[in-house]
Amino acid sequence: MSQKRMTVGLPLLSEMKKYEDLETLVADVRRCRACLDNPEKSPLPHAPRPVLQVSPTARICVCGQAPGTRVHQSGQPFTDPSGDRLRDWMGIGKDVFYDPAQLAIVPMGFCFPGLDAKGGDLPPRPECRKIWHDRVFAAMPQIELILVIGQYAQAYHLGSERKKTLTETVAGWRSYLHAEPEPGKPAVLPLPHPSWRNNVWLKKNPWFEAELLPVLRREVARLV
Repeated sequence: MSQKRMTVGLPLLSEMKKYEDLETLVADVRRCRACLDNPEKSPLPHAPRPVLQVSPTARICVCGQAPGTRVHQSGQPFTDPSGDRLRDWMGIGKDVFYDPAQLAIVPMGFCFPGLDAKGGDLPPRPECRKIWHDRVFAAMPQIELILVIGQYAQAYHLGSERKKTLTETVAGWRSYLHAEPEPGKPAVLPLPHPSWRNNVWLKKNPWFEAELLPVLRREVARLV
């Protein structure tokens, strides 16, 4: 029996009466202050600076966690060593990566969430997902492949199809990528975070570089 792809929060195209104008929607995202004016928990500890990259033509979308300190300063996604590794994984340079006509970037949290007591990044703000994500993806029906990086993106885009651990989810990448297509649903490819903190994970799981990365690069080359 073939598996059906599940993408939580993404309505089928047939269920959508109309799509929002993407340019207007992004302008609204960039003005968003929900995590300050109406936060679910503690307010954002600094002024919002939403970071995303979208267009009506990009066929690939990178969906990660949330901007870090460097991205918060630059206002451009993945302007850090993690971005260098991710681009290497994908087999593309900055010219393609930062071309919104070819590649969309929609993190689970649009703003840098701040640091915890140990100096690590806090989880993505939940306000972004609840207010914006369904609308942003519905406004980009042309997306064919979503790269879901880390547990938060995998929870949103895979829903109940996500495995118990990140390693199991990434190891099951074939079932997500090659699942029976469903109208209006892009394919999903789960990835670990490209942070240096995952160097140990990469060494323990050599199949990732040997088996998954060649397929990732082939799919990216096909779609850009």
